Amino acid sequence: MNSRSDKFSSKIVKTPPSGIRKFFELIQGRDDIISLGVGEPDFATPWLMREEAYYHLEQGHTSYTSNWGLQELRDEIALYMKRYGMNYDPKHEILITIGVSEAIDAVLRAILNPGDEIIICEPCYVSYQPLAALCDTKLVHLDTSVNGFYPTAEQIEAHITPHTKAVMLCSPSNPTGRVIPKKELEKMAEVIKKHQLWVLSDEVYCELVYDDNKHVSIGSLPGMKDYTITLNGFSKAFAMTGWRIGFMCCPADLMEQVYKLHQYSTICAPIMSQYAALEGLRSGWGEVERMRVSYRQRRNLMYKAFIDMGLPVTEPEGAFYIFPDIRSTGLTSEEFATELIEKYQVAVVPGTVFGAGGEGYIRCCYATDIDKIKIALQHIRAMVEDLRASKKK
Repeated sequence: MNSRSDKFSSKIVKTPPSGIRKFFELIQGRDDIISLGVGEPDFATPWLMREEAYYHLEQGHTSYTSNWGLQELRDEIALYMKRYGMNYDPKHEILITIGVSEAIDAVLRAILNPGDEIIICEPCYVSYQPLAALCDTKLVHLDTSVNGFYPTAEQIEAHITPHTKAVMLCSPSNPTGRVIPKKELEKMAEVIKKHQLWVLSDEVYCELVYDDNKHVSIGSLPGMKDYTITLNGFSKAFAMTGWRIGFMCCPADLMEQVYKLHQYSTICAPIMSQYAALEGLRSGWGEVERMRVSYRQRRNLMYKAFIDMGLPVTEPEGAFYIFPDIRSTGLTSEEFATELIEKYQVAVVPGTVFGAGGEGYIRCCYATDIDKIKIALQHIRAMVEDLRASKKK
């Protein structure tokens, strides 16, 4: 059969499928596998939010909303952003999106031209690189592994060229759980302003921060509103992954361009999801805290277990991922993850799918039932011990 590749977009043909989904597909239909792979809370969306959605369904509220999203929801988001020291006009600077993923795609297409460069701080969420590449943009890979898995202002400035248009950040980080310290963000802000760049700040995990760590948005720093695109949503903190509800905040002149893409590509986010999210912002913070405390307990369990196994790892300060170093086993990330599924019935994600600096690491998600986590850790320990024993033979 002749190849039909010439019938397809060359850009999309060259785009690799998600590395996370590859490992997710390996475990479909297998009840014997414990998954620490997909970053999805094991909690159901809090009842008060589900009940609000049911109420609006019963009332027949099933229409489109404004392309911008419900005004009440945007007003509530504006109040929420003030918690982090940011002031946005809910009519012109806040847009409700289909999760954070749509927002990232729309913003990249709104700011990037062919030949532009974007600095992507890696390891990072798997969608950043392909979505930027689809804009005919040069990806500049900044490896944060040399600095404990968060970027520095010095690193960013070293990667800037006359063609640099934007920098992509994520704090707390997927896949490492690291939080960029405020002092480093302040230095970054000066670099961003000096070079007149956009900074895309993915903050979807900002409510899941542990111990004495505090989330700081780079957009809240002096003079940074004009350069910052803040991306956030309800999937993680409110356990609303399937509702597909997010939002973005940015200066009005940029939002005018993003809004066009949103109109043509999605029209609006689902009205039921918007009402549920609104109720979450108004009344759901007790549930968010309950989930956060549970994640912290699971993080502590995982961190101690990997240290006890002799696998070096930085304690995550936020999100619900941990990124242990498996290089001492002698396997690559892909080899380790594949053998762990096939022989020990545990699914993790190889660090290589997250870009530069990910080789030699695996991502484990602890948004999983704690009893399953305990069993999974026993299996991982068994594999590590088996590998070490085989080396001695």
